[in-house]
Amino acid sequence: MIKTVPFRKLALAAAIAPLALGLAACKQEASTPGAATGEPIARIAPPAGKSWADVVSQTPEGGYLMGNPEAPIKLLEFGSYTCSHCAEFAEKGDAELRDTFVASGRVSFELRNFVRDGLDVTIAQLARCGAPETYFALSEQAFGNQKAMFERVQAQGAALEAAMNAPPAQRGLAVADAAGLIDFFAARGISRDQAATCLANTAQASQLVDRTQKDAEQYKIEGTPTFLINGTKFDGNTWEAVKAELERLGAR
Repeated sequence: MIKTVPFRKLALAAAIAPLALGLAACKQEASTPGAATGEPIARIAPPAGKSWADVVSQTPEGGYLMGNPEAPIKLLEFGSYTCSHCAEFAEKGDAELRDTFVASGRVSFELRNFVRDGLDVTIAQLARCGAPETYFALSEQAFGNQKAMFERVQAQGAALEAAMNAPPAQRGLAVADAAGLIDFFAARGISRDQAATCLANTAQASQLVDRTQKDAEQYKIEGTPTFLINGTKFDGNTWEAVKAELERLGAR
């Protein structure tokens, strides 16, 4: 049985400690792509005056969906902002996934936060702080900032631990300050006051943790990133493997 750990109990060591949900850390697995079997799918025109990559909505499960809601190929990622392999996937795949696959109308992409630690929860709340249309850009840039953020976190030591022990309504802002996230997101349109309001939302933080538990149990998730393609768990978590599968299914 996977146990939910309240956000108040999440802690960070000198390096990022995993969330105590009985979950494995982020991991990378190889996958051998199969030959293309599906017929090529024709491009699907977006709404007039729009690109499918600009069509973003929040899903009932709490993720964010980019692209054609009726796309014949639906890609879902369970991702963590503190997972190095998730950051690698974003670095290698986000631009092509957005500009080639999603923009064609053939593929929709949902990113669902799978939080592994208190820092992960904090970033997830900040990424959700703007309009839905900003979520994917903020997420991509947060993944790109991961290495620098880790270096700052490790340098903070006791200060970050103290932030994690702050009162619940103040904890998110304290953690974000210690990790340099307030300035990072302020440079991308999320003001300090706006961030403080979002991070004081302890109910949302708890919902992120609860959703992670439910998804872990339902989909037997053992590490991040984990992908579903058309509702089926995909045995591979690199961009190269995912791209090959999307093309095999007809997105070519």
